[in-house]
Amino acid sequence: MAKERMVKDEEEEEAQIHGDILETILSHVPLIDLAPSCHVSKTWERAVTSSLRHLNPTKPWLVVHTQKTRSPYATTMHAYDPRSSVWVEIQEPSINYVSALRSSHSTLLYMLSPFKISFSVDPLNLTWHRADARLVWRPDPIVALVGHRIVVAGGTCEFGEDPLAMETYDLRTRMWDTCGSMPEILKDSAASTWLSVAVDEHRMYLMEKSNGVTHAFNPSTKAWQGPFDLRPGKQVFSSLIGFVSNRMVLVGLIGDAENVKGVKLWEVEGDMSELKLKEMGEMPTELVEKLKGESPCVTSIAMTSMGDYAYLHNPSDPGELILCEVEDGVCKWGSVRNVVVNDATRMRNLVFTCSNVGLGDVEDSLRSGHRRHGVIDS
Repeated sequence: MAKERMVKDEEEEEAQIHGDILETILSHVPLIDLAPSCHVSKTWERAVTSSLRHLNPTKPWLVVHTQKTRSPYATTMHAYDPRSSVWVEIQEPSINYVSALRSSHSTLLYMLSPFKISFSVDPLNLTWHRADARLVWRPDPIVALVGHRIVVAGGTCEFGEDPLAMETYDLRTRMWDTCGSMPEILKDSAASTWLSVAVDEHRMYLMEKSNGVTHAFNPSTKAWQGPFDLRPGKQVFSSLIGFVSNRMVLVGLIGDAENVKGVKLWEVEGDMSELKLKEMGEMPTELVEKLKGESPCVTSIAMTSMGDYAYLHNPSDPGELILCEVEDGVCKWGSVRNVVVNDATRMRNLVFTCSNVGLGDVEDSLRSGHRRHGVIDS
């Protein structure tokens, strides 16, 4: 009892002297370094929790995965943490190769071949799930996770297969199921190259990047809705959709591929009977130039998003990443250099995801035993 009381008195004294100061100091510490701090003492654990809750909360991480295009197809992970404005390098063993690494609607990381699908949905991709190949094989399909079902739709048609065929994989039963066909209007664009994908808890949304024609699919009822015309105007030549701050947003490129004059965001309002657009903000001119980079032609851009954050990049020149934080419907813009891009990445496949990474996720990654973590100089 005397020893326990002595420890308690020491912790109370430490808290009285260092409580607020300690919390303030910890609010500047990157999340990757906060996990070990929780184990210093109960006082430090409380201070870490308080600093994350009140002073500097966690923010969605942008994760950049690189995969070599030749055997043994080594993979690496780098993550940008906007809470501390730092890059984190996560060294891990190579993922068991299935095919080229790909991502969809910000959170789903997957590899798909004629024989197998492998996918991961947890924030730092610690766990991979594998299943036998789907019923119909076509390259470049749309892949999305809606609730507990993975939807695989369309793709480049080969050997007379139906280009609009769809299947779903139920994570609970681990079974594939057919679900009719995609809308006929999508016959010439039923591939991820031409379609932008967004999901909520119940539906998958597909929008043709070139004209804004949008459809919604509910895998529970196997029903389609649409088409909806979400093109903001003739000045927008390419667009994409996603979810930011619990609202669907549309990002549009203004001008043409040889002369991108601007980038705007619109909120998609209304219910499934009628959708309409409300302008939210426009990217500053200097950031538009950074987004274009050295590319002589920008046919489209890519977006990964989570929570209040959206990250935009030019797939042809991903050296600069544009950040957009939506707060109370107002866009706050910024940019960060992509530390992954260098001469060595020319022979690598770059894949972007976005995740809500919390202290527990970092601790799980540290405990995995086969990963090494560290903050790197950006």
